Amino acid sequence: MKKILDSSSQIERDQLDLSLEIAKEALAKEVRSDGSPFINHVIAVGEIIVLEVGLMVPAVVAFFLHEASRVDRSILKDNEHQFSEEITDMANSLNKISEIKPKDTGLQAENYRKLIISYSNDPRVTLIKLADRLEVMRSLSIFTKSRQLKKATETLLLYAPLAHQLGLYNVKSEMEDLSFRYTDPENYRLINNKLKAGEQERKRLTDLFVKPIELGLKRAHIKYTLKSRTKTAYSIYKKMQNQGISFESIADIFAIRIIVDSEPDREKELCWKVYSIVTENYTPDTKRLRDWITVPKENGYESLHTTVNTKDNHVVEVQIRTTRMDDIAENGYAAHWAYKGVKSEQGLSSWLNGVRTLLETGNIREAHKEVSLSLGEIFVFTPDGDLRRLASGSSVLDFAFDIHSNLGVRCSGAKINGKPASIREPLKTGDVVEIMSTKKQKPTQDWLKYVVSSKARAKIKQKLKEEDGKKALQGREILERRVTNWKFEFNDTLIMYLLKHYKFKTATEFYTAIAKEELDLADIKSVISEKEREVLPESKEVFVPPVIKDEKRTSVSDSDYLLIDEKVSNVGFKLAKCCNPIMGDEVFGFVTIKEGIKIHRMSCPNASRLIENYPYRVHKVKWREDVTGKNFQASLKVTGYGEATGQQILEVINSLSISLRKFSISDVKGKIDVKMVVAVSNNNQLDKLIFNLRKLKGVKSVNRIANA
Repeated sequence: MKKILDSSSQIERDQLDLSLEIAKEALAKEVRSDGSPFINHVIAVGEIIVLEVGLMVPAVVAFFLHEASRVDRSILKDNEHQFSEEITDMANSLNKISEIKPKDTGLQAENYRKLIISYSNDPRVTLIKLADRLEVMRSLSIFTKSRQLKKATETLLLYAPLAHQLGLYNVKSEMEDLSFRYTDPENYRLINNKLKAGEQERKRLTDLFVKPIELGLKRAHIKYTLKSRTKTAYSIYKKMQNQGISFESIADIFAIRIIVDSEPDREKELCWKVYSIVTENYTPDTKRLRDWITVPKENGYESLHTTVNTKDNHVVEVQIRTTRMDDIAENGYAAHWAYKGVKSEQGLSSWLNGVRTLLETGNIREAHKEVSLSLGEIFVFTPDGDLRRLASGSSVLDFAFDIHSNLGVRCSGAKINGKPASIREPLKTGDVVEIMSTKKQKPTQDWLKYVVSSKARAKIKQKLKEEDGKKALQGREILERRVTNWKFEFNDTLIMYLLKHYKFKTATEFYTAIAKEELDLADIKSVISEKEREVLPESKEVFVPPVIKDEKRTSVSDSDYLLIDEKVSNVGFKLAKCCNPIMGDEVFGFVTIKEGIKIHRMSCPNASRLIENYPYRVHKVKWREDVTGKNFQASLKVTGYGEATGQQILEVINSLSISLRKFSISDVKGKIDVKMVVAVSNNNQLDKLIFNLRKLKGVKSVNRIANA
């Protein structure tokens, strides 16, 4: 921070020292979730404000006073004579903005932007809030899982689109990746490990690609720097979701950036000269040419983008810009000026005016829409402000069942953002939903049309089955009583005859129809009388009440069925115990010193370390598709509450004819933890088991683990 302090006045440096002392004293007893002093967060945000966002000392002073006055509001008033009006105004605005609740914004970045503007017309306030949230995201591991999800979701939907609009691309990208890491850790780990696995190949392609370009640049006497840029995990995931493609189908995972040293008056000329050199060697896709040099983006971004095809049919994105443009693109105008150690009059103030204009007139709905689309989920609030995560297309009923199964079955309607709504009303991100319920309410078959979540569907079907069971029992009693009164014998042979006559598949359906008065008892009497008059051969069919039986399990041997490429075909291989891969998992082979090749899942916790540290020992592997009768061991952990029992879990396993190899259960104060090892033929069978276990009453989570 020395350059910033050197370019600041003595008064500003004194105010920085004073504001820090005030914050230290006010926050002396405050700690973060991990027990560390809260002042550490305050100082870290101060560094981000200066070094990464690029604001000057007054912004840091305002933030220090804001954090101090959140503990004691009188601090700001008591010390206002020691600070300038602009600093106290910023601190007051930050205090107001800190009271904005996520549900007040509807998780819409556009709404959040408008709320910020209503509290302050100083653009520095918005930039300070972005710096504050960035530090929170970097420290997200210290929070509980529920708070991690809440803060990550808020960041993805509110803060990242705002940072993008203001041209803070590094901040935006880091926020997105950190959010992705906590909202979807499995996919985050999968994509990250795939990126690491392909790192050497991308480096080789880069070296081959740039050779002819470098030769052309040297001939033209152009001074340059080359960088390669790999897409972030989140941007890759977003593209996969939006376009419905696999990781391997993404053409522009990495880009080549050519940064030209240029005098201010020759920037455009040299950038287009570089473009000519690139297109002389490779075929450009003119539809994907983006000229932000002639007409920069509203947020100040300048660059020339083109996509070219190599002779080997590789698609490469090339970005061409000057050193000045690259500095601004990476860090934003403010950080560019701050790094140069230049006073605000020489650049910062004009940039802040641009930020103010963007905040007042900008539209970030498209960015928000893109985020929502890529997530495939919606986020809604309870009246108390708790955030709930649901699948896209969820209704009021889905929300009610997500809160509690008993609330779902009694749900009669809701209030969405204070307005009455029916149980079938679809929800959208940001809605505040209050469920209405009544004890008289009962699920109907139509309810299945209004829900998308497996939990809601399973519970509705269970309740319908229970109701049908009650009706069936009632119908059986009615029929047995009437048949006895008609002086006929009530037995299984008679029931089988009636089922065939009325074309019912099960006795339960037949009895239920009687209870619901869908069948006329007088007509049933006529059918029985007609039967008694006929001389029928003795029926060989006997009606047996349905009984659930355990299916015989096929005895299978433990072996793997992987194909390994020619280079390592003669080397033995084993399935890694740290992640227990099974057929269908995305996997890679790792050459060990003593145990041949070990096969790991791509999402294995150890994958990142192995791929990054030993890329030369990583080999591509794939499952052999024509092998049957093999099985793999997979470990699962099931957590739940008193409603879940070990017996229910065992019944699900038996119903799917899955072999159970190991099972343990612990119950501590009503919380149940079950660990088990099962033998499955592929990951589809395991997914089906996990899906059915998650539907059980009281089950909170089902996850694959390394070992049980």
